[in-house]
Amino acid sequence: MAIKRVGIVGSGIMGSGIAEVAAKSGIEVVLRSRQQSTADAMVAGLEKSLAKQVEKGKLSEDDRNSTLQRVRAVSDLNELSECDLVIESIVEDLAAKKQLFNELDRICPDHAILATNTSTLAVVEMAMETSRPDKVCGIHFFNPAPMMALVEIIRSITSSDETIAAARSFAETCGKSPVEVADRAGFIVNALLFPYLNNAVRMLESGVASMDHIDAAMKNGCGFPMGPFALLDLVGLDTSLAILEALYAEFKDPNYSPAPALRRMVTANRLGRKSGEGFYEYKPK
Repeated sequence: MAIKRVGIVGSGIMGSGIAEVAAKSGIEVVLRSRQQSTADAMVAGLEKSLAKQVEKGKLSEDDRNSTLQRVRAVSDLNELSECDLVIESIVEDLAAKKQLFNELDRICPDHAILATNTSTLAVVEMAMETSRPDKVCGIHFFNPAPMMALVEIIRSITSSDETIAAARSFAETCGKSPVEVADRAGFIVNALLFPYLNNAVRMLESGVASMDHIDAAMKNGCGFPMGPFALLDLVGLDTSLAILEALYAEFKDPNYSPAPALRRMVTANRLGRKSGEGFYEYKPK
């Protein structure tokens, strides 16, 4: 199935990042947020991102203009009624996602694929809220979407071969490198990554080394682009906690049981870059 128009639901960093990637690849994008002001702000952020790319010589003025022309910001969910693919990227809450999929199933055309950008939750739970479970899958981009090459294509037990093929083709059109994975909590990357991040917090709690030294060790010893605490702040400590809780709920592996310090920081609203303070402090831009 040719995907010519994509709907993206969600006003966070991931939603705007996926919108940029798709629009730059020649696909029409309908970007939906619950408030028109928030949707317009996402487009303003996209304009700023593209302007920086023009300044650095990575994008021509013509390509910038054509990319922006492909993006339309809306607040009404019914504006997604002519999309070939809709990707939800809302809060990582299963009840909210299930309700959204029920609404999208009612609004979107019969041929449309409904996809989730969830990083952990079971895709089949959302699929069964629709009358088209064969046309539901996961399309998990990584943050920041314009820079990260990987996309995990999640096949639930109800996803058809045609749906997975179309999702893979979409990711490739966006210039990404898709990998296919079964519908299990954490998929590939987070199932391997978050025990590492969680154990780094436990190591800090037990006094093995300082936060700065743990980050430096993993950067300089393992060649990672950033240490575990800088990465937790980038992901968001609330998001990280939710991912660990979902992993532990499915597998009951102690490595997935969130470190107490992580819970306390989320309770204190120290969420990382998004709140201005996490393991590190961040100056407002």
